[in-house]
Amino acid sequence: MKSGNGGDGMISFRREKFVPRGGPDGGDGGHGGNVIFIVNPKINSLVKFHRQVHFEAGNGAHGGRSDMTGASGETLRLEVPPGTIIRDAETDALLADLVNPEQEVMLLVGGRGGKGNARYANSVNQTPRLAERGAPGEARWLTLELKLIADVGLVGLPNAGKSTLLSVISAAKPKIAPYPFTTLEPNLGVVQLDEYQTMVVADIPGLIKGAAEGIGLGHEFLRHIERTRVLIHLLDGAAAEPLEDWATINQELSLYDPALMDKPQLVVLNKMDLPDAVAWEPIIQERIEAEGYEFCSIAAATGQNVRPMLYKVWQMLQDLPPVVFTSDEQPIIRPEMDEDDFTIERENGGWRVHGVRIERIAAMTYFEFEATARRFQSILEDLGISDALREAGVQDGDTVYIGDEVLEWSNR
Repeated sequence: MKSGNGGDGMISFRREKFVPRGGPDGGDGGHGGNVIFIVNPKINSLVKFHRQVHFEAGNGAHGGRSDMTGASGETLRLEVPPGTIIRDAETDALLADLVNPEQEVMLLVGGRGGKGNARYANSVNQTPRLAERGAPGEARWLTLELKLIADVGLVGLPNAGKSTLLSVISAAKPKIAPYPFTTLEPNLGVVQLDEYQTMVVADIPGLIKGAAEGIGLGHEFLRHIERTRVLIHLLDGAAAEPLEDWATINQELSLYDPALMDKPQLVVLNKMDLPDAVAWEPIIQERIEAEGYEFCSIAAATGQNVRPMLYKVWQMLQDLPPVVFTSDEQPIIRPEMDEDDFTIERENGGWRVHGVRIERIAAMTYFEFEATARRFQSILEDLGISDALREAGVQDGDTVYIGDEVLEWSNR
């Protein structure tokens, strides 16, 4: 990501008929555009950022004659789905955790526009040949991660029928096949009970024993359950031991995050269109309800009892208090550094000056004009950089690097 550069200030003087000595009228440059992330609840993936990895806000326009300020650069507004976590790619530091609709964060600020020479006119210097370049924008690599936010999470062992159920209750079209691990990434579906009653259901890929330790794709899948409000635990009625399967998944949930076991859970026995499931139903219902969980049985493939199950899930959601998601982590807050601080080190036989303020000023200086070059020299003196360079041993003719600028040192 890169925010826009500020536009350069202009050096200009009025040239009008009958005004032989017009004053300075160079305008300021426009500010560079910012980079803002905003949550759009209608988006449910980060695929846009997989296809494109470079994004840049607009640059500010240069200042013009007649005190005309350049136009500001266009701000880049990037829409992301709820549940997007943004980290610094280099340090892995958390920068933002975007969970609520319309939530937004400005991560990169555009460069300030440079001042035109009209800003430097005073009673002593009425014709200043002095202006600033625009400040460069910020640039950084970011890592975006999505933790799905859904009302309901569908969990269960592979091949329990989760994808089939999602395809029946919503317009989602997950891949369905009669073998385990058909689903390799979560699928979202919106369930419409009536005109005003909707809920978002996430089909979480099948978990296996050891998922909490990351076996298979355990951590990749389990993290998507963290922000669901209700769990539908789907059991395969044709399995050899459905109750053992139920215990296995609950164990993995509790090992990954004990808080997951506090979520309301509806245990659903699937494949009631098969004789094995019919035989299992009374045994499983007795055990599940004895453990304090809600229970029902369905046949996702035929739609049997699916609608009543959805209304039961809807009621479970209504019984929960309203939720406002908060960040799982707190952004790393660093103490504000003094922009005037600087360091000096040897580089390529010359000297490298590091410092936030001096590097920004160097980028904004017109070194081809004597007045602006002299002003930069006075800033070096004011910040103590000149004295520090002399103390370090700088000699006439040495190269001094400040930001992207390569300068020749002179003690004159």
